[in-house]
Amino acid sequence: MNAESAVESVTTSDAGFDFEATFQAHYGRVARVIQGVVHDHARAEELAVEVFVKLWRSPQAQTEKADGWLYRAAIHRALDELRRRERRRRYERLFGFLKTVPTPEDLRAATEEQDRVRRVLAAIEPRAAELLLLRGQGLSYEEVASALALNPASVGTLLSRAQEAFRKEFVRRYGQQ
Repeated sequence: MNAESAVESVTTSDAGFDFEATFQAHYGRVARVIQGVVHDHARAEELAVEVFVKLWRSPQAQTEKADGWLYRAAIHRALDELRRRERRRRYERLFGFLKTVPTPEDLRAATEEQDRVRRVLAAIEPRAAELLLLRGQGLSYEEVASALALNPASVGTLLSRAQEAFRKEFVRRYGQQ
């Protein structure tokens, strides 16, 4: 058996199905169909190859209707890929807290930012700093008003002024960021 007859026996099944011709005729379109779903050219080509491997391993699909089988299999494979991506995103979000180990640079930057905020809070009017700190701790307007002996209706205005004072002092000290 020479190399030519070996290729012929691999690409043509007993029923006369020419796998190589089917691959040549349909690969590009199958890959484009998958790419239209997954929006990733390289991954679409990988999935198209998987579809053809599945055709290769499925003698019952190797008929004159193989092109229809290919496109159906391509759509199913593309949809499976979308589901796989969504599962992965969901698990990454769910377990994201496990992967977020701050680097020393992250810790230094956070400490530096906290120091800046503390300096600005110390520089602005004490009542404005109190308003910002209490609201930053999640207290409602009514709770802030009660803690600082203010009219609850004026907390929004006073808080807005405190935020503006903080912003101006921060920009004065550290510039726009």
